Amino acid sequence: MVHRFTLTTPLYYVNDKPHIGSVYTTLAADAMARWRRLQGDWVCLITGCDEHGLKIQRSAAAAGVPTRDYVDRMAGHFAALWQRIGISHDRFVRTSAPRHHRLVHEFYERVRSNGHIRLGQQQGWYCVACEEFKDVDSGEDGTPPRCEIHDRPLEWRDEENLFFCLSHFQEPIAQLVEQEDFIGPASRRREVQRFVEAGLRDFSISRVNLPWGIPVPHQPGHTFYVWFDALLGYVTALCDPDGPQDLATALGSGWPAQLHLIGKDILRFHAVYWPAMLLAADLPLPERVFGHGFLTREGRKMGKTMGNTLDPEALFAKVGVEPVRWYLLRDIQFGDDGDIQQKRFLDLVNNDLANTIGNLVNRTVSMSRRWFGGCVPPEEKQQDDAPPHPLAAVAGATTERVSRCFAQQDLQGAAMATLALAEATNGHLSEQAPWSAIKDASRRDAVAAVLYGVLEATRLVGLCLQPLVPEFSNRLLVQLGCDPLDSRHDGLPPGAWEQLVRWGGLPHGQTLPEASPLMARLELDGDL
Repeated sequence: MVHRFTLTTPLYYVNDKPHIGSVYTTLAADAMARWRRLQGDWVCLITGCDEHGLKIQRSAAAAGVPTRDYVDRMAGHFAALWQRIGISHDRFVRTSAPRHHRLVHEFYERVRSNGHIRLGQQQGWYCVACEEFKDVDSGEDGTPPRCEIHDRPLEWRDEENLFFCLSHFQEPIAQLVEQEDFIGPASRRREVQRFVEAGLRDFSISRVNLPWGIPVPHQPGHTFYVWFDALLGYVTALCDPDGPQDLATALGSGWPAQLHLIGKDILRFHAVYWPAMLLAADLPLPERVFGHGFLTREGRKMGKTMGNTLDPEALFAKVGVEPVRWYLLRDIQFGDDGDIQQKRFLDLVNNDLANTIGNLVNRTVSMSRRWFGGCVPPEEKQQDDAPPHPLAAVAGATTERVSRCFAQQDLQGAAMATLALAEATNGHLSEQAPWSAIKDASRRDAVAAVLYGVLEATRLVGLCLQPLVPEFSNRLLVQLGCDPLDSRHDGLPPGAWEQLVRWGGLPHGQTLPEASPLMARLELDGDL
């Protein structure tokens, strides 16, 4: 039976071009989508752009271009970068598209008819960068308070708005956030619980005098608050662009999502506001929301004023895609904050990919070609009661560990388990020393068995690497004479992964291409 698996990145705010944090979330989502495809699931990876709001309107004005032209340009940057780095998204949605407007209107009318919308007066301090009212007081001297996230003065607002009655859902949301599996990692769940325990208050879902937004039906001068609009982009994305754009179609096309991947700064919107909105419209809830941490650089927060931002396009042009994927997914515990360090970046990429794995493949293939006619040597015949090959046991434990890690969004754990198998395989090769044993003709069969075991374990390393570093993984598999995997598209039948990782899958006598480096060592003259 084929299982559906819908997962999403945030819909990225297009006030500026993609930054390294956007890349991090999207690479993680891509790895998880690829993993699910290898399990034979029907996968829909959704990404895209959130294109409304005052911040975008002001950014366009500052750039001296019409807002429509501005969002088209910025959305183009995101789409081009995801293509450049091989993101395997199935849907790219833009919230300024007319098809999204139609679905937002349908959703709003359903929530309104269910009695969860009211008209009221909104007074308070507003952060344009967050697109959110803040529960803060003025300074003692009457000066505007500052946003603790963006360190910018807040703006006072006093206007008539439509409100979503979040307070109607105090009890169901409190029960939802108590569920262990709904919010990840566990450390984030307690933060959300405290917010809910303080009491849910109705929030404004419309703005006045903001033309760049979706008009609210029957409410002249009002446009939808960007978060009320943007969250529905996940639903719009499931409707085929050329087909019906309605909630019923989305429900039959992959909703609810199994996983929302987001940054921790927008966890409350996804774990509290969004489920309440869905309940108000009688729609099913997503299964899990995972909020990862922030990235710093050399121990310092990144920012334009500090001059230490990492331009993703320049970074990929300088070092390539696979090194960045490996470093971010291997070095940072997904869910925690992470610090990008240049020396560690170079050390991990060179030691793990070029040395530990690359050299293992190179020397084992070279020995097998030299001593066994350019082919995979035969596996040692085992008696029925013989113990399993020592590497077979390690490999079996590794593939099981990798599966558990991906199921728990533990990308670092999956990477480390795979690397540990490569290290164990290297250790076994050094311990058996086939380069010495081959000098004794009577030990040729034993050498063949050693090399087969090492090649087979290396094949399993390559398979486990596929979601994390797909291009590197495929170069490894091709070096062993195997077909590359396509984790970018659905295609593997259910149960195929278990067959792929079963010990003994590397055919004896298979031709081995001439060994070549899987990855050149990285050397940098300047900064990343």
